Amino acid sequence: MNVQNQVDTLVTVFGGSGFLGRHVVRALAKQYFRIRVAVRRPDLTGHLQPLGRVGQIHAVQANLRDPASVAAAVRGASIVINLVGILFERGRQRFETVQAIGAETVATAAASQGAQMIHVSAIGADAHSPAHYARSKAEGERRVLAVTPTATIFRPSILFGPDDDFFNKFASLARFMPALPLVGGGHTKFQPVFAGDVAAAITKAALGETTPGTTYELGGPETFSFRELMEYVLAATERRRLLVSLPFGLARMQASFLQFLPKPPLTPDQVDLLRTDNVVSEAAAREGRTLEGLGIHPEAVQVIVPTYLWRFRKTGQFGARMA
Repeated sequence: MNVQNQVDTLVTVFGGSGFLGRHVVRALAKQYFRIRVAVRRPDLTGHLQPLGRVGQIHAVQANLRDPASVAAAVRGASIVINLVGILFERGRQRFETVQAIGAETVATAAASQGAQMIHVSAIGADAHSPAHYARSKAEGERRVLAVTPTATIFRPSILFGPDDDFFNKFASLARFMPALPLVGGGHTKFQPVFAGDVAAAITKAALGETTPGTTYELGGPETFSFRELMEYVLAATERRRLLVSLPFGLARMQASFLQFLPKPPLTPDQVDLLRTDNVVSEAAAREGRTLEGLGIHPEAVQVIVPTYLWRFRKTGQFGARMA
């Protein structure tokens, strides 16, 4: 796709104002696409405008529970990208509604326009998972492919970058908690991936550089246990805290109370997720359905994370830098 074609190509991005969405919008803008950001609150998307040229990025109102608004948001678009997902349920925001039915609504609207569909799911999506989150992600994939068989699906591991919900959360907890819990002993494996690298993969799909109907698994260059990640957070924030093993049963019981907090640090469903490793599968690695297979060299945790966790140190940016 040449530059002029990209300038003439409209991409609708659902969830474009979120953490990953900001990276995706920036990456698409650098490739000269016209971008329509579909969100529930367009008035809260002012931070996206500086990411592109004047008039390149435009926000519209859309709600996945309202098919008419979704259809209006994709009208005239050549590419539709769905980034919408939730980490815990609240009120009408249910896993099934957002990540399965909502994904199908977006795919149906894209199909009606003959638009290319790009859907972001998650590593661990599994119809047989004990976690509702993972089951709803798998159901979303199934529904998207049923409607748009040529859709490209991306499954990232846990995302990191400024404003992420992982490293920032635990660094914040370490400021006032005497100990950090290691659910299940901290043995669960993760392959954290930089949000900017995931955005680069999505942009490659928009440029037609991925294989239609393929599911890609996106992980960073290294695999860590949950314990190793907590040790890294403490080292990066220059804090000493106990790391206490918490059996899955006890963690689930505690999470049953924590889930009612406005932004819960842990829910029973997240405890169930921790029973399974969150890493790129051997099949995906062997078949090149990864960042490396797309020609993207993923950034390491050690390169990016210290650039924003310094604010959790007692002395802030004046503390000694990590080697």
